[in-house]
Amino acid sequence: MAGDTKLTGPDMASEGVEIWGLVNGAPMTSHFEGKPVVVIATDDGIRAIGGSCTHYGGPLAEGLCVGREIRCPWHHARFDLDTGEAVGAPALNPVAVYETEERDGRLFVTGRKEVSVQRETLESAPERIVIVGAGAAGAAAAETLRRHGHRGPISLIGEEAPVDRPNLSKDYLAGTAPEEWMPLRSPGFYEEADIDLITGVSASSIDPEAKVVELDDGRRLGYDALLLAPGAEPRRLRVTGGDLGHVHYLRSLEDSRRIIAALDGVTRAAVVGAGFIGLEVAASLRHRGVDVTVVAPEEIPLAQVLGDTLGRFIADLHREHGVVFELGRGVSEIRPGAVILDDGTVVAADLVVVGVGVIPRTGLAETAGVPVEDGIVVDDHLRTSDPHIWAAGDVANYPGPDGSRVRVEHWVLAERQGQAAARNMLGHDIAFAEPPFFWSQHYDVPINVTGHAAGWDEEIVNGDPGERDVMVGYRDGEGITAVASIYRDLENLQAEEALATGDQAALQRLLGL
Repeated sequence: MAGDTKLTGPDMASEGVEIWGLVNGAPMTSHFEGKPVVVIATDDGIRAIGGSCTHYGGPLAEGLCVGREIRCPWHHARFDLDTGEAVGAPALNPVAVYETEERDGRLFVTGRKEVSVQRETLESAPERIVIVGAGAAGAAAAETLRRHGHRGPISLIGEEAPVDRPNLSKDYLAGTAPEEWMPLRSPGFYEEADIDLITGVSASSIDPEAKVVELDDGRRLGYDALLLAPGAEPRRLRVTGGDLGHVHYLRSLEDSRRIIAALDGVTRAAVVGAGFIGLEVAASLRHRGVDVTVVAPEEIPLAQVLGDTLGRFIADLHREHGVVFELGRGVSEIRPGAVILDDGTVVAADLVVVGVGVIPRTGLAETAGVPVEDGIVVDDHLRTSDPHIWAAGDVANYPGPDGSRVRVEHWVLAERQGQAAARNMLGHDIAFAEPPFFWSQHYDVPINVTGHAAGWDEEIVNGDPGERDVMVGYRDGEGITAVASIYRDLENLQAEEALATGDQAALQRLLGL
């Protein structure tokens, strides 16, 4: 969760740095009063800001400057160089901004700068805003509304309070992230922000004409703008025994807690599904010393998304850690203590975790007459056919970069869509065209994926995954549409910017073409 806090570079209080030695746009690491600081020279001046990303503590000095932003190399959070504000997910909190002064050609930090961000409140902004779904998109939208000056009522409805969902299958399930790391915000945050967080209930219906959301406890919430961000639900395994008590799915914090509680005395587990969630669960269970068998229909895990090269590498990595694979196989039955495969193989398992994909929750929109097609159909501003209703996150079917429609199930993208939808609700004219980004952790190997890694027909490998040093590009007839990398964090950031701007030449250079 936290980055290395070892201080490197000059002490900006006593040593400072020679101004002539700063390279325009290149972050330089330093420190001030025991905290890491990044010094950055740009065309319009030199700035000093906090050096640790407020998401997981990534080293911003190893990141990328784009315009007036610095971007974290780990998970691509973005910060404003002038204000320190977190302007792009997954970071929620700002970094510090420091006062500087020049003495005899050297730059010193003199103290922390007090920053006040002025927000414009647009006259066209809606008064009452209701957000259905307190996951990545919904929570990010609620905070963005307040940060951008919305003063009217905000209701945020969720089955549970916002949590750090990516960690449910990673550190938290592995036992290396404590419970207190999981909430995205402290219990008092939403009250202080005057956000009405309503948990433990669900929205049961929408009346678009009256502009009312009805909850399953009978409450009725009026809205002037409505964001639908209900996310998705796990696809169920429809086999005999699929509803037995030792069969689990993983979507919520409570799901992860139930799996952890069920591990008491368990030595053998089966994971059905070799996607990112299934394999992260496998790694977490192995960390706890549980014997794991992964069952999946594909011959190479993740090959459809990441290609054969990374797919084989990830499978071999799991085998090195003791995971047994039953690939090319399906499940025909689950019994107490065993999973029966479609060829009759018996896999001993006292616990079963199923990860075979998710289904977008579109029921509310459909019954309200909002168009649905593999998700809730929205325009490039994340607005539905109803001018008062937006959608974001796993449920949103939006225009992709090539004009085709896409729906993406990634945490960071969901947060960024929530942020964009919130700004558009307030009257800003922002077309959403962010390249998707996500990360997956397998033991000590992180994999960063940027772009639309679907529908490609050629993989371009630059490096060697076995050496933990590789970038793989994915190309279709239109060009390179995505990249995946292991320990090439800066290059992955550069690829994200190249994908965002359509710079195919830069993508080719990054891939050694």
